[in-house]
This record gives sequence, C-alpha cells and structure tokens, in this order.
Amino acid sequence: MAIIGIETSYGKKTGDFLIIQSLATLAFDYPRRSAFFREELAHFLLLAKEGALDANTTKGSFAGAIGIPQFMPSSYRRFAVDFKKKGKRDLLHDVGDVIGSIANYLNLHGWQRNGPIANKATVSGKAYQTIAKNKVTKPHLTMQQLARYSIKLQKPQALRDKTQKANLMVLERSKDFKEYWIGFQNFYVITRYNHSIHYAMAVYHLSQHIHTLQQGKK
Repeated sequence: MAIIGIETSYGKKTGDFLIIQSLATLAFDYPRRSAFFREELAHFLLLAKEGALDANTTKGSFAGAIGIPQFMPSSYRRFAVDFKKKGKRDLLHDVGDVIGSIANYLNLHGWQRNGPIANKATVSGKAYQTIAKNKVTKPHLTMQQLARYSIKLQKPQALRDKTQKANLMVLERSKDFKEYWIGFQNFYVITRYNHSIHYAMAVYHLSQHIHTLQQGKK
C-alpha cells in the first residue's frame, strides 16, 4: 500500500505521456541510456502484442513507467499477475492486479515474510565510518558483527532474530544532523523497486503509519 501511495498517490497521478512516444524518444535520442530504453520499448511493443494494453493510447510517466504501480514494461511482463484470474493483467485499472503484482515483485526479489525492515541505530567512536553507507547494498553483517564497529539498535528488543544480515545507513536530515539506521533484507528488497535509500525510507515510514491506522481501527 505504501509503494502505491509513493508512486502515484493511490492511482491519482499515473502520468500523461504517451508511452510509445516517451520510450521511442529515450531509446533513440538519449545516448547515455539508449540501450536500456530500447529494451523497454521492445517489451512495451510485446505487451501490446500480447493484449495487455493498447500501444497507441497507453499513457504513463516521461520515463515509460506504466499504471498505478509505475512498472517499466520489462517489469510489467515479468512480475505482473492476473490476480483475479480474468484472463488479463491490468495494472492501469485493476487494484487487485496492482497489489498482487507489487507483492509478486517483492516476493521474487527476496522479501522475508514478517521479517524486519529497518530500525534506528546509535553509533559511537569512528569505527562505524568505515562501513557507513549513503546508498544501499545487500545486507552482509549480523548485529554481532556490527557491534564490533560500535553500532547498536536504539531498541534492541525490536529485533528477535540476531542473526539477520544488515547494513548501516546514514540519512542526512540537514547539514549538521544525521540519522543512523540499520537496514535489513526487506529494506534492501524495497530498493529493488527504486534504488534510492530515501525512496525506500519514505515507503517504510508510510507503511508504518498505515499499519498504525489499521491497528487503531481494530
């Protein structure tokens, strides 16, 4: 739910650019990433051939992302699911397909059900600086190993499995203020959707807010 909120404000802002024009422009008039966008253009045309959408009318982002979850064409073809078994995968209108497809995307990238996502950390000394990351890499250190760098969770009781692999991440809230976070496998999986650490953290915080609201209604 949080990803849909961040991506398109729950389907309100899916983009007004004709996908065929966006991808054709980027494929042949953007040398730095032309190979990537040529491949996406090919996937888009295959989607049209497969009957998933209309190549002449489908609109999305200026970069070619499609529908409520803003899947690129290659992701649409690989991860989209026909959740309601109606014979078509529809990420433009069918909320069931959208939610199921995002879940499938996260699952196939290694999501751990009920696993930790991220927790605030405290640091001391200077040893932590050697492993502090401003961008996300695959978690590779346990909490015991992180402790050797004087890195601890603010709330140790929040983590049940101490063998979980993690990374230390640094978020600069301002020039003179930094936050330190421990990111686990599930945080890394969110960054497979968008590689920005700030994007993943926004998704995490929104998801926690949604969860709190849901708990309050019970």
